[in-house]
Amino acid sequence: MVTLFERLKADTASAWNAYTDHDFVRGLAVGTLPDQCFRHYLGQDYLFLIHFARAYALAAYKSDSLADIRQAAGGLSAIVEMEMDLHVKFCADWGLSEDAMVALPEAAETMAYTRFVLERGAAGDLLDLHVALAPCIVGYAEIGAALADKATSDNPYAPWIEMYASTEYQDVAAAEITQLDKLMESRGGEGRYPALAKTFDQATRLEIAFWQMGLNAV
Repeated sequence: MVTLFERLKADTASAWNAYTDHDFVRGLAVGTLPDQCFRHYLGQDYLFLIHFARAYALAAYKSDSLADIRQAAGGLSAIVEMEMDLHVKFCADWGLSEDAMVALPEAAETMAYTRFVLERGAAGDLLDLHVALAPCIVGYAEIGAALADKATSDNPYAPWIEMYASTEYQDVAAAEITQLDKLMESRGGEGRYPALAKTFDQATRLEIAFWQMGLNAV
């Protein structure tokens, strides 16, 4: 059986390939991405994660079953209690303090992407929100797994790649794919698919813009 994620990915293949094979990603793979590009990305990603946590809080509000509330609460807790700490420690190795990142102005690309996700969740239902989140959650797992086979031990970006190629993160992505199918079954119907595909495509194109934002920091 084809999952909803696989179907969405296939129907937005042009944008998806541009996202997962972006020049930023290629630079990560071989270690040639300029340092300043990665630092700019890391700082904006810190701000992005704050809004990502807000999206999970919105998911809890939009839930109408205890199971979905628990899923949303688990995601929120993982970001606030674990992922943010890991991100701050990782950024410190790149010369970025948390205070410095808090003080950063949000890039236009960060605002566009995060507000789009929150708007989709506010205007739509839990399925709309998860479809908007999926390119980030599952896309990073796909990118991490693909780059793990290419990165060498002396690649300065190897720790970032290993984080998203890890079993723990791959499990997060797999759970998101399962959640999408569950929500499509309970809240969906074929009539909803065109709108969901549009949301997925838009979110993927915003991911492309986020990578490009990093490259433009040179």
